Amino acid sequence: MTDPEFLARLDGLKLAYRHRKGWGPTIVFLPGYMSDMEGGKATALDAWAEETGRAMLRLDYAGCGASEGKFADGTLISWRDDVLHLIDNLIEGPVLLVGSSMGGWLMLLVALARPETVTGLVGIAPAPDFTEWGFDEEDKARLQRDGRIEEHSEYSDEPYVTTLDFWQSGQANRLLGDQIDFDGPVRLLHGQQDDDVPWLISVKLAAALRSAAVQTILIKDGDHRLSRGEDIALLIRTVDEILETL
Repeated sequence: MTDPEFLARLDGLKLAYRHRKGWGPTIVFLPGYMSDMEGGKATALDAWAEETGRAMLRLDYAGCGASEGKFADGTLISWRDDVLHLIDNLIEGPVLLVGSSMGGWLMLLVALARPETVTGLVGIAPAPDFTEWGFDEEDKARLQRDGRIEEHSEYSDEPYVTTLDFWQSGQANRLLGDQIDFDGPVRLLHGQQDDDVPWLISVKLAAALRSAAVQTILIKDGDHRLSRGEDIALLIRTVDEILETL
């Protein structure tokens, strides 16, 4: 595999990305928390894009994957701005955002920031507002007292770190309490065996979106990652279907 390319932010920090040019709207994959652009769903979708000649952008937020920076310095909005910086500088034309878990929250924030560019959304176990429903009062007290929480992660050898700055950024950018002003087609994929993001979050998100072209697809035996062969096949079919409508 070739090395990723890099684009510097205004502060000089370099963001890693892989950009495949092609036809139609550019698919932009947004990884989840403590994930990166080399995950199984992102690479499988990219392989499909290569086979079909579709345009696609994969990326790492600052402090994640191959990008420069420290993970603990990232916030929801700083990572949103990383995505915006890459889209603004690398892509001409419409964009289809595919967001996994936290990336599903970011895709909504990016869509609201670039309504003229983002034409469709595909969420994979999207987790908007998880700083609210994912933290109990003890967690919030620990964040205020210690400035961070470190927990065991099932998905990484590194501890699962949440900083007070990230939590406060999330709380300031909650979306589910109001209408989300997006009118394009949306597909939400969610496993009903998801132990990290309750599948009812996707139902709430579907209701909050202004668009009438929203479909929520529940996978009865699916977990949070939705990375089995059949899950990835469903993701690709869903992306293909929504691209045909754009």
